[in-house]
Amino acid sequence: MKSTIFLSGALALAGASLQMAEAQTAPRDTRPDTWVATDALGRAVPLQGQRIAGAPNVGPVPAPRPKKFVGMFYFLWLGEHGRLGPFDNTEILRRDPDAMQKPDSPLWGPVNAPHHWGESVFGYYLSKDEWVLRRHAQMLSDADVDVVIFDASNQITYPRAYLALAKVWSQMRREGNKTPQIAFLTPFFGARANAVQTLYADFYQPGIARDLWFHWKGKPLILADPNSITPEALAAPSRQPVALASGETLGQSFRAERPFTSVGGSFPTWSLKDSSVTLSLYDRAGGKLLARQRFENVVNGATTSLQFPVPLPAGDYYLEQSEAKGPVGWWTVGSPILPTGSASERSGTGRAFANGEPINGHRAISVIYQGDEKPTALELAPVTTPAQREQVAREMRDFFTFRDPQPSYFIGPTKPDMWSWLEVTPQHVFKNSAGENEQMSVGVAQNAVDGKIGVLSNPRANGRSYHNGRQPEKADFTGRNFAEQWKRVFEVDPQFVFVTGWNEWVAGRKEFREDSVFHGMGPVSFVDLFNAEFSRDLEPVKGAHGDIPYYQFISYVRRFKGARAPEKVSAPRTVRIDGNFSDWNGVSPQFLDDRFDTTPRDEEGWAINSRYVNATGRNDFEALHLARDAKSVFAYARTRAAITPRGQEWMILLLDTDQSAATGWMGFDFRLNAAPVRNGQASVEKWVGGAWKTVGAAPYRVRGREMEIAVSRALLGLKNGPVALDFKWMDNVGAQRDALNLYRNGDTAPNARFKYRFAG
Repeated sequence: MKSTIFLSGALALAGASLQMAEAQTAPRDTRPDTWVATDALGRAVPLQGQRIAGAPNVGPVPAPRPKKFVGMFYFLWLGEHGRLGPFDNTEILRRDPDAMQKPDSPLWGPVNAPHHWGESVFGYYLSKDEWVLRRHAQMLSDADVDVVIFDASNQITYPRAYLALAKVWSQMRREGNKTPQIAFLTPFFGARANAVQTLYADFYQPGIARDLWFHWKGKPLILADPNSITPEALAAPSRQPVALASGETLGQSFRAERPFTSVGGSFPTWSLKDSSVTLSLYDRAGGKLLARQRFENVVNGATTSLQFPVPLPAGDYYLEQSEAKGPVGWWTVGSPILPTGSASERSGTGRAFANGEPINGHRAISVIYQGDEKPTALELAPVTTPAQREQVAREMRDFFTFRDPQPSYFIGPTKPDMWSWLEVTPQHVFKNSAGENEQMSVGVAQNAVDGKIGVLSNPRANGRSYHNGRQPEKADFTGRNFAEQWKRVFEVDPQFVFVTGWNEWVAGRKEFREDSVFHGMGPVSFVDLFNAEFSRDLEPVKGAHGDIPYYQFISYVRRFKGARAPEKVSAPRTVRIDGNFSDWNGVSPQFLDDRFDTTPRDEEGWAINSRYVNATGRNDFEALHLARDAKSVFAYARTRAAITPRGQEWMILLLDTDQSAATGWMGFDFRLNAAPVRNGQASVEKWVGGAWKTVGAAPYRVRGREMEIAVSRALLGLKNGPVALDFKWMDNVGAQRDALNLYRNGDTAPNARFKYRFAG
């Protein structure tokens, strides 16, 4: 047997399915580096040979540079530490601008409770939301991100979230779509080997989702200290708090050697108050209920116990935790790791459970035996020898490429083969053992105050607008901090850029403390995130800067990694609009769109008993063409399944005939097929004076999965000769009501604000 790991029922099934389903379809190259876009500030995303808008000192986008890599810091913790609220700082401060001076304001959530700095374009979602995970893969791939690096820096690895992501992203790869790969950043301090042990045992040693592992220098990358992986560290299995999710259960089987009067566990609440949980004792997992009690106001880390006036006899039992209210969990120890290929052995009967299924590990549990005053901890007996631990340590050190993460924003590397995750400007270059300029970090913002580690809620912190050594009094949405950090990258030109970050979204509310290591605290403080200016997520947000940082990020990635030139177009030809479609054979280029991105959403939200439901996906664009002759422009669309009957905002074609974002609606000068059909022809509308005005008609035909349409060049104002325009298809999007619907509703080709470019 290769692995000795016992995952939970849900995790084991996920892991097994991911191992069995690694066969992939070759990814369809949608060529997103050739797409054009303009952000809400009017800044164009550069193509090959073009410069970044507003960055005159940065050179043009080069041809592709295949030895350059971009990693994105990615967070798995949304909903994993309780789901009070959501408490949205932006909304709280809108309701009371002075709330930062009022720690007792009822608008705030409890001290240490997660507070959102704003609301994602996808809502207050949970990290396990499969619909959102699919959107993330698409957006990050369109930005040419090579790897997402999961945050496990606080000793918690979040297997429920990363297995959900691995499931969705592996499925997308089987569908022919592209996704980034994955890696982990482990703790900077403390028992640094614990998280590495857990990840190796639960994810890497069983070979789960191998297709998603990001390799660096020939091995899976992990940000960890290799010197922490010792036989001595492996002698103490990893320990971490496991959150109890709403509607789920955590359990532990155990054997009492003598009659006992009490049994309980150590339950973390992440320093929050008002958490509640139900404890139940059974004669076995799924067996007869012996005792049950509801516990209110669980004390963080204390033992919470059932008491028995009449001692229970020695024997085997099962203790279960359920009905969580507020953040509550159970301290859990991982099972010792055996060398690959060793037989699986366990001592004792104790085993952790999740949702009634046995899993890897052991919950912290203790009993008070009859006649004793103090509890006896029921520990998992060691099952590895010193020789086995030495072998496992060697296996782990040989398995990964290690890069030791530097926590400081200020001091830079202290040895070779370190990487940074976030630094103030000017960032250091981190060299490998060969002396190469291997890695640098780029941050959207930094929780640094007056040159010290601080709280991002301090107005002197390094927000999104920080530049030239100071935070300006008036912030804007141009991302000057981010731009300044990228400029430093171009001066050094490392192999790998680590970007912080994508989707952190929440931070715990802190009270003022004189002895805090975080500089600049106030009556109410937030360390890592606070509001739109003082936050570091690139995922689009409702309101505030919206999706502006996303396109700024893409612009700088293109400058760093390079981009391909748009494909050349085939010779002019006339297409008969007759529903035959054979005229399209040989027309190039073929513009591709991601498939399966019309999947409906029906997912649990952050607020208890809330759901996000979206069934707007209808026609899933797959491939598009454009052709022209002396009189007309012709367009073709193919969808993954048969095109639906006509409906709201059905199969709309948008044309930017002057390739200028300064004119038209979002740059589009003409809209085809949006108004009702007349005499079998689609409408042609022009953007005039801030509204669409019908100016003509266009013949079209639909059959099965295909649609074709023709429009007069004269109607479009296109003279004879070459045609240069940008175009986009939409179905059931509602983008005119809200541009952010481009990320949520229906389907667009290409994705989001992007357009295809046609010239010839």
